[in-house]
Amino acid sequence: MTPPVPHAAPRAASSPAAPSRPRRAASVRPAAAVATLLATFASLAQSPARAADAQPGQPAPAFTLRDVSGRTVSLADFRGRTVVLEWTNPACPFVRKHYVSGNLPALQSKYAAGGVVWLAANSTNPDHADYLAPAALAKALKDWGAAPSAVLMDPEGTAGRAYGARTTPQMGVVDAQGTIRFAGGIDDRRSANPEDVKGARNHVAAALDDLAAGRPVATESAPPYGCSVKYR
Repeated sequence: MTPPVPHAAPRAASSPAAPSRPRRAASVRPAAAVATLLATFASLAQSPARAADAQPGQPAPAFTLRDVSGRTVSLADFRGRTVVLEWTNPACPFVRKHYVSGNLPALQSKYAAGGVVWLAANSTNPDHADYLAPAALAKALKDWGAAPSAVLMDPEGTAGRAYGARTTPQMGVVDAQGTIRFAGGIDDRRSANPEDVKGARNHVAAALDDLAAGRPVATESAPPYGCSVKYR
């Protein structure tokens, strides 16, 4: 016969564990997470990619900049005339597309003949490799046959940010009363291929034609495309 197995002695009752101290990290983490989120949102709100308040139907933000010859140019100088704003950067292949194809020079010349003011602005910060000094910028555009009314330097990015410029090229149309009538991409072919200009619907030309005919602008905005603006 198998001898009976002796019962194990009952365990002594353990004394109640002392309450553990709350970890400081646990109480700090939520606050730190909130602070991080707030900082992130603040950063996003100040981002140059933010569209700011410069939307179609709203007053165009005022600006005063120097052109490539050192002359002071203000948007207010052209009150009573339609103004096109073009953000440019000759190092950007999307900008090259519209100049090498002859698209932008043709638009500039055509609408200037009808009294439209065309302002090309460069918001590249001076520390970036894409930055061109005024004389070099003027030469680069001239070599492409550019014919804007003025080429403006915006090294601090104040005008670019005010208009929510995110890409080059990015366009805006301001009517004679100083109201934004179009903002966004130049056309509906989001590529850097000059051949794509041929079949594209040009939003800037359409907006200018609508304004000249006294019609409401049919397409007031379009997604901008191209290279990012190289803000400081």
